[in-house]
Amino acid sequence: MSSTLTAPLPIAIPSETTPTQSSSSFEKEKKGKDGLVVVTTTAVSEDGLDDIDDGWEGYMDTDLPDKMEGKFFRNLRHQVMNIYRRLFSLVFLVNLGVLIDAGVRGTNTPHIGKIVIANIFTAILIREEHIVNGLFYIFTFPTFLPLWARVTVARIYSLGGIHSGSAVAGLMWFIYFTVLVTQDLRRHDHASAALVAITYVILLALVTIVGLAMPAWRRIHHNKFEMVHRFLGWSVCGLVWALVILLTRDYKDPSTPLHVALKESSPFWLTVVLTMSIASSWLHLRKVKVSTEVLSSHALRVHYEYSGAIPGTFSRVSYSPLTEWHSFATIAVPGVKGFDHIISRVGDWTTKTIQNPPSEIWIRGVPTAGIMNVVPLFKRVVVVATGSGIAPCAPHVYANKTKIKLLWTSRNIRKTYGDKFVDSILTAAPDAIIYDTDANGKPDMIKLIHHVYKEFDAEAVCIISNQPLTQKVVYGLMSRGIPAFGAVWDS
Repeated sequence: MSSTLTAPLPIAIPSETTPTQSSSSFEKEKKGKDGLVVVTTTAVSEDGLDDIDDGWEGYMDTDLPDKMEGKFFRNLRHQVMNIYRRLFSLVFLVNLGVLIDAGVRGTNTPHIGKIVIANIFTAILIREEHIVNGLFYIFTFPTFLPLWARVTVARIYSLGGIHSGSAVAGLMWFIYFTVLVTQDLRRHDHASAALVAITYVILLALVTIVGLAMPAWRRIHHNKFEMVHRFLGWSVCGLVWALVILLTRDYKDPSTPLHVALKESSPFWLTVVLTMSIASSWLHLRKVKVSTEVLSSHALRVHYEYSGAIPGTFSRVSYSPLTEWHSFATIAVPGVKGFDHIISRVGDWTTKTIQNPPSEIWIRGVPTAGIMNVVPLFKRVVVVATGSGIAPCAPHVYANKTKIKLLWTSRNIRKTYGDKFVDSILTAAPDAIIYDTDANGKPDMIKLIHHVYKEFDAEAVCIISNQPLTQKVVYGLMSRGIPAFGAVWDS
């Protein structure tokens, strides 16, 4: 599947050096400016990675540029109102403006019903896997644009702001719709008791879905959030069908047959499409055979052959399709059929999977574009991985279609991920910088990344790490005018 070397491969040795390695030291010969050969000896870390690459040595001596803008506007731009929240605010505020206008000028219940369905339609469709892949393809295609434009379109991975903005706006409109339809019932003006009853049930369900999707609760109770989102979401979809039919029946011209009114109803067709969108992922549900390779007690490599994958995508797996799903980056190796997942020990599910490797597993949907899909937009990119964050980065390293400088910080890399995987990475990226945190301590990541960024003359930085470090690094670089991209944890 990938090249396996018979001995640990030293990293990032310049072409003019000659390494000799022992179990305790590493000697490097290098020609100085005066033509003399200088020999230096460096201790070798426990995992066989020497960590002598000039790409990181002396990084603490590098001065960081000053942060741009005043503190208030800097924090407002990069933290309080990041791209995700700007998209959320744009969608919500446009809807709020239209709602205020409708309230002032007056409107009718069916018209508000259309706006409700349109927002629910947008919230669902923007998450559909084929739509996501299509949007990423469109936004990451124009590599000919100037850097500032590419940095802007690369923020496509924040499209979750449209999803949440439409969902919250849809709830706002539905509350208004509930008020109108209740008034209509009291005035005996079209609305039936059945329509009002369905409306209140949907309202309760939407309040629950949106309330439990709040970030603070969602992070702590993610599995419960997924269950509520899935089962209540399906229930709401069924109830929306009943709502659309009853709304059309109650407010149509008495001389028009119901089937004709439905055929001419935009909410009806929007509901058809949003239902197909929800079903599309489950139409790809299958149980597939897998082969596994235990890399260590911390990590497992799972190989799939049912489909290929492109760099920058992820797919979902499960043992119990109705209760929980787990997303992992797809790792495709050129010339090898299928793709891999690397599953690292981070919780009960991953621990069970590593201890008892499966022979088959459930797969849902198609490989879907994520944050690392933006890498090809840039000519030279520093790709930063901490620990198991190497998995989403590995496909770009293997593909070798973009000029990448890999910076991988971790502890006991060979012990954790195995010689075969580590050597395959180093074979594909011989100039990679691997920083052993056991041997060297935790680095100042912003200084280290900035140093590598300047040395490599990169256009952008992409980081895959935990949430606190990702947010710290992205802010630390963006606030200094360096294009940086990392996950936004919006689902």
